[in-house]
Amino acid sequence: MTKYAIGLDFGTESARGLLVDLQTGKEVATEVFDYPHGVIDETLPEGGVRLEPDWALQHPGDYVQSLRVLPPALLKLTGADPKDVVGIGVDFTSCTILPAKKDGTPLCLKDEFKTNPHSWVKLWKHHSAQPEADRITDVAKERAEPFLARYGGAISSEWFFPKALEILNDAPDIYDAADIILEGGDWITLKLTGNDVRNATAAGYKALWEKSSGFPGTDFFKAVNPRLENIAREKMSSDIRAPSAHAGDLTQEMADLMGLRPGIAVGVPSIDAHAAVAGAGIVSPGRMLLVLGTSLCHMVLGSELHLVEGMCGVVEDGIIPDFYGYEAGQAGGGDMYAWLMDNAIPPAYHQEAKKESLDIYSLMEKKAAALKPGESGLLILDWWNGVRLLVDSDLTGLVLGYNLTTSPEDIYRAMIEATAFGTRKIIERLRDGGVPIHEIVACGGLANKNKLLMQIFSDVLKTKMSVAGSDQAAALGAAIYGAVAAGKDAGGFADIAAAAKKMTSLKDETYEPVEGNSRIYDDLYREYDVLFDHFGTGGNNVMKTLKSIRSKAIKT
Repeated sequence: MTKYAIGLDFGTESARGLLVDLQTGKEVATEVFDYPHGVIDETLPEGGVRLEPDWALQHPGDYVQSLRVLPPALLKLTGADPKDVVGIGVDFTSCTILPAKKDGTPLCLKDEFKTNPHSWVKLWKHHSAQPEADRITDVAKERAEPFLARYGGAISSEWFFPKALEILNDAPDIYDAADIILEGGDWITLKLTGNDVRNATAAGYKALWEKSSGFPGTDFFKAVNPRLENIAREKMSSDIRAPSAHAGDLTQEMADLMGLRPGIAVGVPSIDAHAAVAGAGIVSPGRMLLVLGTSLCHMVLGSELHLVEGMCGVVEDGIIPDFYGYEAGQAGGGDMYAWLMDNAIPPAYHQEAKKESLDIYSLMEKKAAALKPGESGLLILDWWNGVRLLVDSDLTGLVLGYNLTTSPEDIYRAMIEATAFGTRKIIERLRDGGVPIHEIVACGGLANKNKLLMQIFSDVLKTKMSVAGSDQAAALGAAIYGAVAAGKDAGGFADIAAAAKKMTSLKDETYEPVEGNSRIYDDLYREYDVLFDHFGTGGNNVMKTLKSIRSKAIKT
């Protein structure tokens, strides 16, 4: 009999559901649910509280609504019987955290806390915890903490402990009221199973956890802030499991909500980009997955431990069991292109797109593709959302070379080129650090929709680019987790490698570098590299000065 696994992918703006036939390995249905509240970055839904710059929150009710909508929609689309669903897997954007009571009730849903921004879900791109990140980094350096080298030498404001420390510093009543603070993916697992199981991927990459030694010691946290001393024991969980391990079984309450049967195996979740590694079929070293989405993530497996400056982290068994998983990333990608489309495209272009029955992205791709490499005369630093390689969210974007003939398509093409340059910088840093990279597979909306972007990346990186067969690689990875959690006897699989062999593929279309284009991009990249160092490593602090002036102006 046919058995199915469901993958639930919780992204920045929406959640996706995927139903996979485990006998054939085929994706049989997919559905998307847009979060009603989206990203909350201006005003709280409760009380009209105005948020400061660099805040990005979400409403946990949107996640619950996703659970209510997606599984029934998948079953309705296919006619699949709920009793044939044997496993559920989850992936989630990270680091996305929320303070909650022990039973999982988010503090933002309680009347006494709902007007305090710190009680809400802090999304991955919530960047106001930079001072806390600096504090944690400084203390780690002063104490020569060995964990710091696993994260490239600095702690990001996007991660767990800076955000938790921000709650403690700015809203100690929220910190005290929180029985637990947990990642979004772990919160979903708690909702589904009733078990407070934490996933090793988020714990390892975003919360300084290491397989052999656990979290940093209480003396370290005490040095950061005395009240933070016991955060791991008091606010977190010692039950940390690898993705695809069995987290528990679906409760009756959640089965009723989701239109499924109780007792379905639920896999331990993972970060969305990391789930996509399995969803792209990458289960061995040397093949980098490039996730081209709202932000960009770069992940590759290795057989040996290497410590690379600027990487987001290296975690043993962090992506696929028995390997070290290396992660790096760029905080701006699709978000940056969306900013351009929303704010800098003149009405005439929108009218032209409508006349040609194109959306504005397709028109801009068409116009930008007509330009030659270097023809725009522009060079951009792709730092609209900070710089992960430098672990600094206070750095901002730069456009060099504007003149009175500069067009929107010039800017768009230069933005894509800059994003590719940022990826090249990351790959060079990893290779120089001893991490082998011999193949690149891309996934995400941009990889599937934007041929110009893929060709520019191939030209800049001077390598062949393949595309994951699934348009929903993260959701497919989550479905793999669910299938492995169910186990072979229930119709699932024994491990991730076996599931990936059956359930994943690559698209036929590939992108090869054009030698002439690559030569021009080599010249542009050298200039990008100079600007990267000048503005990123202390040669000029104007970006941070401007950001400080802006913050003061808004507050007054």
